[in-house]
Amino acid sequence: MSNNQADKVVLITGGAKRVGAVISRMLHEAGCRLVIHYRSSRGEAEALAAELNAKRPDSAGLIQADLLHIAGLPRLVEETLAKFGRLDVLINNASSFYPTEVGCITEENWQDLIGTNLKAPLFLSQAAADALRHAHGCIVNIADIHAERPMKAYVVYSIAKAGLVALTKSLAHELGPNVRVNAIGPGPILWPEDDPTFDDSERRRIIAHTLLKREGTPEDIARAVRFLIFDATYTTGHMLTVDGGRSASL
Repeated sequence: MSNNQADKVVLITGGAKRVGAVISRMLHEAGCRLVIHYRSSRGEAEALAAELNAKRPDSAGLIQADLLHIAGLPRLVEETLAKFGRLDVLINNASSFYPTEVGCITEENWQDLIGTNLKAPLFLSQAAADALRHAHGCIVNIADIHAERPMKAYVVYSIAKAGLVALTKSLAHELGPNVRVNAIGPGPILWPEDDPTFDDSERRRIIAHTLLKREGTPEDIARAVRFLIFDATYTTGHMLTVDGGRSASL
């Protein structure tokens, strides 16, 4: 990896914990400088930034924001440029996830799930477009295999992720040839927190439907992100599934 490749500046939403934190660590290890967005996970965000800056001084910064406040999204880009002078990669990772069965869907559910999974990625990508064009950079959207195969009882979430895949392809058209835009479709990686839907029986059922007969790890997603940033230089408008073959057997 050349020094030019390794010195990329990355803005990642929801990068303080779970899969986002693993992506942040792996890209930092690859030499990237990071601005890590968080909403309410201040403790995790500060600990992660301290960890990364201890390894390489002034290589990681933090920014707090509620992504549902669209008018505030340009600030994420502005503060990234103010800190590092450039922006090479935007990772739209932050997500809300919970069931919304027909008959129980509220407008608040719609605003939250569409807002975090689709609306915020659109408007943040728009705010970052000029900086990314200047850097010949890329966008990586964390989507879901259920964008193409909706999950029962998760109506609004599935709609939002389907929109994110369509957004990926649309932005690839709009921002090419200078900016590549791709998505990743995770399968069973980390089980949702505080969601009784995914009890032991349901987890075993899902794993049984993967062709590899096991769940994946956050590192599997982080490696896919790293690949799309550094190696997939002739790939755009594509969703890379990382699901152990689950989508092939649904």
